[in-house]
Amino acid sequence: MNKKGFSTDSFKNKNAQVTIFIIIAIIIVGLAVLLYFLIPKAGVKVVFDEKNPQGFIQSCMEDKLEETIEKVSLQGGSVNPEFYFTYNNIPIDYLCYTNQNNSLCVIQQPILKQHIENEIKDEIEADVTGCFNSLKESYERRNYNVQMEPGASVVELLPNRVVANFNYVLSVSKSGQTSRHDSFRLVLNNNIYELTGIAMSIINWEASYGDADPRIYMALYSDIEVGKNIMGDNTKIYIITDRNSGDKFQFASKSLSSEEWY
Repeated sequence: MNKKGFSTDSFKNKNAQVTIFIIIAIIIVGLAVLLYFLIPKAGVKVVFDEKNPQGFIQSCMEDKLEETIEKVSLQGGSVNPEFYFTYNNIPIDYLCYTNQNNSLCVIQQPILKQHIENEIKDEIEADVTGCFNSLKESYERRNYNVQMEPGASVVELLPNRVVANFNYVLSVSKSGQTSRHDSFRLVLNNNIYELTGIAMSIINWEASYGDADPRIYMALYSDIEVGKNIMGDNTKIYIITDRNSGDKFQFASKSLSSEEWY
């Protein structure tokens, strides 16, 4: 012990304890970083099963497809609207428009269903490529010989569902056993097909007569709610909602005012 009563051994013990704590902290941080890169991000549950590549693609693509459908539904059918009205901080595409006072609007997307299918397909294409590359790498890490032929993606809006077909061809072989998988398919429950059909009917009324009455559609379709909000510049925001599923499609139109129509 020194003159001030301080023990050198005690000092060494404290230094040793600090060193141990630092080492433990470094190990914990290292493990956290390792887990971050090894475990899929929250909300994305990609499970690899050697016998079920279809399941891998479904789990990899499902969230992206759902997000894209919701985005185009809230924005009038476009991923990045170019000519839009901002409503509740959302850019909503004009599907019928005129810049002339007291004039009927001109339909901007005459084939709305096909336009939406193409918008969804283009938006998810990069993710499709990424998911199939991940699938290929998953097989290769397990010593499979993999042959993959990329193909076109096709998105279809059908009654009560959206179907995405990925026309990839995958052949995997190991230990003399070969399996081939032609095309991959993802189906999501969504009623955007019917909602856009009603939207086109409203757009035709806007282009032909200057306005549409939501009550007509709610009388015809008991499970559908149609709202219309009139903005200051005579822009109308139509919001079509499936009461059962909560699926929604909204779009903007600018034609004759409601007062003139009535």
